[in-house]
Amino acid sequence: MIAIFSNFFKQIKCSFIKKEKNKSILQKKILNEIKNQSEEHLRAINENTNEIQSNYGYISEIENKMHKLTERIDQMQLFLQSNSNFVMDRIENFEIKPLTRNEQYVFLVLYALEEEKGFVSYLDIARKTGFTESLVLDYVASVIEKGVPIIKRYINSKAYLKLDKDFKRLQTKENILCIDTAQKELINF
Repeated sequence: MIAIFSNFFKQIKCSFIKKEKNKSILQKKILNEIKNQSEEHLRAINENTNEIQSNYGYISEIENKMHKLTERIDQMQLFLQSNSNFVMDRIENFEIKPLTRNEQYVFLVLYALEEEKGFVSYLDIARKTGFTESLVLDYVASVIEKGVPIIKRYINSKAYLKLDKDFKRLQTKENILCIDTAQKELINF
């Protein structure tokens, strides 16, 4: 009888051990599958990251080329205007969006400095306004976007600015930018 119970317990013990081994093998398979899927996912993310970085590099390259082309076109336009009878189509009706106070200030400084110097650099405006050169560059870009015709000339890769003479004449006569006289008084030239 002891032998029967002993065989019975051995069989039960073996079945438990087999079940445990089967469970651990199954768990290992599942973990390996999860690990493989994670590695595939990580590989896909890395490939996408590399592709995004490459695309960003290409876009930056294109932006640089566009900027250079814009500068060259501006230079060609200025060359044609100064060396021939080439005149860009004039827009008689200037459609100007309202300028902020700082934009008006930068405009007035450009207006006044131009009277003294002719073409004015961003640095000249920055010195007079107390703004940084990069901030002046941003304000000038914003003023241009709002419709104020500012002419850029590049000398030794440095930008110089001047107001369109027709616009300047119109601004003097009609104050189309609606700059109040109090702000004009702030500029001591």
